[in-house]
Amino acid sequence: MPIEAGGVTLTDDQRLAWLRLFRSENVGPATFRALINHYGSAQAALDALPDLSRRGGAPRSIRVATRQEVEDEIAAAGRIGARFVGLGEPPYPPWLRHGDAPPPMIAVRGETTHLTSPAIAIVGSRNASVAGRKMAALLARGLGEAEFVVVSGFARGIDAAAHEAALTGGTVAVFAGGIDVVYPAENGPLLDRILDAGGCGITEMRFGSEPRARDFPRRNRIIAGMALATVVVEAAERSGSLITARLALEQNREVFAVPGSPLDPRAAGSNNLIKQGARMVTNVSDIIEGVTPMLAQVPEPKPSTFGAPPAGEPVAEPADNDRDRILEALGPTPVEIDEIVRFTGIPARTVHVVLLELDLAGRIERHAGQRVTLR
Repeated sequence: MPIEAGGVTLTDDQRLAWLRLFRSENVGPATFRALINHYGSAQAALDALPDLSRRGGAPRSIRVATRQEVEDEIAAAGRIGARFVGLGEPPYPPWLRHGDAPPPMIAVRGETTHLTSPAIAIVGSRNASVAGRKMAALLARGLGEAEFVVVSGFARGIDAAAHEAALTGGTVAVFAGGIDVVYPAENGPLLDRILDAGGCGITEMRFGSEPRARDFPRRNRIIAGMALATVVVEAAERSGSLITARLALEQNREVFAVPGSPLDPRAAGSNNLIKQGARMVTNVSDIIEGVTPMLAQVPEPKPSTFGAPPAGEPVAEPADNDRDRILEALGPTPVEIDEIVRFTGIPARTVHVVLLELDLAGRIERHAGQRVTLR
């Protein structure tokens, strides 16, 4: 039961420009959308990058991805049967499209059919108990029978058990590294089974990139964004699965948790989620009943992290004192961009341009809720 998907299809030149922009230095998902909002196209944004970063105070020229680099990446992905899907194109996951800072482009290896079907994320401990793996498999199998796709992070333990049990119903593996990097290596045969069963792997990371510690929260954001709900089967008190649950809550998605023994540290985090208000899960019907009301419609699109500048407002280059006043309004505490506009009295479009300059120069960091801080 696919959800209504986007209807825009990129041309080859547009896809190339989008990927070049996304692969350029200091351009993440939110910056990408802010640049498109301001300049109207990826190519125009690419042309503006060097000057923007210079005006923002970058100590050196920003690295802009070359056409050849991106052509090589697209060709390498094609050799293993992967392709790039842009935000708003029909195969792009609709719930991810309406989440926080959705990736402008994802690499997809395998069939795209399941990307537009209602999905539930199942996550949990890598060092999972036998009971935890069994519960993850039971839930994944039941969700598949109810026509839900199971999304997980392709890790050992709970993730692997969920993917394995969801092969028949459909499963999507979200990678922390490149689309060609099987991590952990022991899950290579599992990936083959996922692809043979019509599932797929996806990532926003560059082809060939090995996963680093900071890449796993980025992966978790995609897992949470793709799914109507996140189910935590086992999670210790300090666990990446809890990050996924928090990201799901921030995107107004449901969070479920399977209760575990108070004597098992692998259940401490999931038990605590239940104390904090997560829905308790003892069988698959608990999940289905909880998410059924969400199936009526895909959520309304959220604004981009920086938001689109007001329509019809004239384009004007910021004055030097505008930059000084905006810098004065920033600090180590996250502040909403609308507050910066009110505090400084500077037109919103000018504030957006200055923030783009500072961002591309590596001087600010963005947070959920259209908030920024100085680095």
